[in-house]
Amino acid sequence: MSQTDSFIEEVTEEVRRDRLFLLLKRYGWIGVLVVLLIVGGAAWREYSRAQDRAEAEALGDSMLAALESEDPEARITALGAVEAGSAGGVALLGLLTAAEQSSADQEAEAAETLGAIAANGEVPQIYRDIAGFRMLLLQSDTLEADARRTGFEALARAGSPLRLLAEEQIALIDVETGDSEAAIEKFQAILEDAEVTAGLRQRVSQVIVALGGELDAA
Repeated sequence: MSQTDSFIEEVTEEVRRDRLFLLLKRYGWIGVLVVLLIVGGAAWREYSRAQDRAEAEALGDSMLAALESEDPEARITALGAVEAGSAGGVALLGLLTAAEQSSADQEAEAAETLGAIAANGEVPQIYRDIAGFRMLLLQSDTLEADARRTGFEALARAGSPLRLLAEEQIALIDVETGDSEAAIEKFQAILEDAEVTAGLRQRVSQVIVALGGELDAA
């Protein structure tokens, strides 16, 4: 390399350093801001998680305290005084309240509580489905079979955690309305489902036998 080329490279490198220094001086605050945003975002996420945990623990403690009384009416009243800070907390509190109302023979009030959860669009879908399922069970003596069937069919959609339980109830409605053949067919389909649990398999098998159906030897 000639002295001229070496000199040109040194000058070029010096110009590059000057330009980089100028850019950092002019726009370096952007990099600092990005770092601060990243660090601040991580800190905020941790803070939010800690807040969520604290709220969940406080809600759990409040619900447990509300259930300490041996009087069902007192438990229901105490649960009504508990405040939930999130939609999920509201749903859990409502499900627990409905269970206590049902235990206290307040079936209509329990169904109303569950209906409010099922209709609340801010509540996670799984809680809405559980509330709707439980509400339909409570209304077995007051709601027409066709209306209950429609409700359970909505809960039997693909991907729903309550799908097989809802299908079981639909089959039981067939039994209730005198269509044993359709019921047995539905129960057999439940037995063949890959997601059927041991408890559900046992219940369904017993009903099939009681209806005069036959179980697959396998």
